[in-house]
Amino acid sequence: MSGIQLGADGGRYADVAIVGGGLSGALLAMQLLHRPGPRRIVICEPRAQVGRGEAYSAVALSHTLNGNAARMSIDPDAPDDLTHWLTAYIDGGGWPESALQQVPVAQLFPPREVFGTYARQRLAEALASSPGSTLEHAQAEVVDLCINEQGATLVLEGGVQWQAARVVLATGVFTAVRTQRTGNAAFSGLDPWDIQAMAALPKDGRVIIVGAGLTMIDALLSLEQAGHQGPIQVFSRHGLLPQPRRQPPDWEDFLAHWEGPATPRALSTELRRHCRLAAEQGVDWQAPLDTVRAHVGRLWHQASEFHQRQFVRHLRPWWESHHHRSPPQGAALLQRLRTEGRLSIEAASLQSVVSTTQGVQLALRRRGEAATCLIEGAAVINSSGIEYDWRRVAKPLPQRLLAQGLVKPGPLALGIDADDGGAVRDAAGQASSVLFSLGPPLRGLWWESTAVTDVAAQAKALAIRLASTVSNLLPR
Repeated sequence: MSGIQLGADGGRYADVAIVGGGLSGALLAMQLLHRPGPRRIVICEPRAQVGRGEAYSAVALSHTLNGNAARMSIDPDAPDDLTHWLTAYIDGGGWPESALQQVPVAQLFPPREVFGTYARQRLAEALASSPGSTLEHAQAEVVDLCINEQGATLVLEGGVQWQAARVVLATGVFTAVRTQRTGNAAFSGLDPWDIQAMAALPKDGRVIIVGAGLTMIDALLSLEQAGHQGPIQVFSRHGLLPQPRRQPPDWEDFLAHWEGPATPRALSTELRRHCRLAAEQGVDWQAPLDTVRAHVGRLWHQASEFHQRQFVRHLRPWWESHHHRSPPQGAALLQRLRTEGRLSIEAASLQSVVSTTQGVQLALRRRGEAATCLIEGAAVINSSGIEYDWRRVAKPLPQRLLAQGLVKPGPLALGIDADDGGAVRDAAGQASSVLFSLGPPLRGLWWESTAVTDVAAQAKALAIRLASTVSNLLPR
C-alpha cells in the first residue's frame, strides 16, 4: 500500500475514508480502485491486516466458511471468482488439506483464513491496476467524526486526524455482549476462536455456551482442537440449532413472479408448500429454501414495519437456523457430540454470570419456567451473536455519531438508517452528501446485509456512486 498523502499544510487527506477494514471496507476499496481515474483512499482499521476483520482472522483450518466456494465470490460480476482463485491457490501448494473434502473445488468450504487471503490478494491486484491511486492503512480506531465544509474530519485513537471528502462507515458487526438484568457487568467469556485459552481449561471440565448459532459451531470446533473432552451445555433463547448445509439441486424460483400477499404468513406458507413438494419428489428441502435468498432484501425493504416486526417476533429464529446453516465439518462434530451424550441444548434466557473459585456460575431461566436455575461450569463462551442496535454498542464512534445526530437508528433499531444508495440519514431524516455506509450497519434496510454476496453488491453500487462525486475535491 502507498504512503500517507500529505497536503501543503501537512494535513492528511483522502478522497474517501473508509471506517473499518474488514471485508466490507476492503471490498469497497477494491471497487473504488476498479473505477476509472486516480483517487486517494484511506482505510482506518486497528487490526494489522486489512480485509480480514474478526470473521476472517481465524487461523484454525476447522473454522471454515458456511458456504461453498461457488457461493462466496467477492466479485458480483464473476460468480466463479473464488472458485478460480481457489483452484490456482491449491495448485500452487496452498491449503493441501482441501483434498480431504474429496469434492470439486466449487463445492469446497474454505477455511476463513484462506478466504481472507483471497480478499487481500484481490485488493492488492486492484491497487496495482489503478495507476495514480493510493491506498493507505491507518492502523487505529476512529473515535470521532465531524462534518465540515471540506467533507469530514476523522479523529483516530492517539489524536491523528484525517480530512476526507467522503466517509464510509464499513464498521462490520459488533459482538453482542449483553448487560445482565441483575445489574452485573456485561460478560464476554472465552473468545469462541481462542483455542489456546481453551487448551488451558480442565480437559473434563463442563463448558457452557450461550447462543446456538454459527459462532457456537466455531466454539465447538475450537474446543475439539484444544483437546476438550468434557460435557458441553448450550443455552439459547429458542433452543434451535443450525441445520447442516447441503448442496441441493436447483429449484424453481417461485418468488420471481409471486403475486400473493407479501406477508410473513403468506410467504412462509408458500415456502413450506414448496418444501413439501420437494420432499415428495425426493429433493432436499434446502433446494426451495435457497431460492428465497435472492429476494430477501427486496421483500424486507418493501415490507411494512408491522410485517417486519411480525417476522422478527415469530419467524426469525427458524429462518436463522434453517438459512444460516452449518458447514459440513461443524455439523458432523455437532452430531457426534450429541450422539456421545457430551452436548446438550436447552431453551433458556441468561440472567447473570458470576465468577467462582471453580470457574463460572450462570443464572438461567428455562423457557416456560418462572424460577431461575443456577448452572456451574469451568468456563462460559459467549456465542450470543451480533449487536445491531448501535445505541447498545459500547464503542466511541457509534456513541459520538448518535450524540451528534449524524446518524439515526435504522428500522426496528437495526443498524443505522440510510437511503437506498447508502447515504446515511441524520437524526432529522436528511440523507448526507458526505457520510455513507454499507454492509452490517444497513441490516435494518435489507435484513441480509452481512452475507459476502450482499456486501459485494453493495460495495460495487456505492463505489459507482462515490466515484461520480469525488474527483480532486481536496488539495493534493
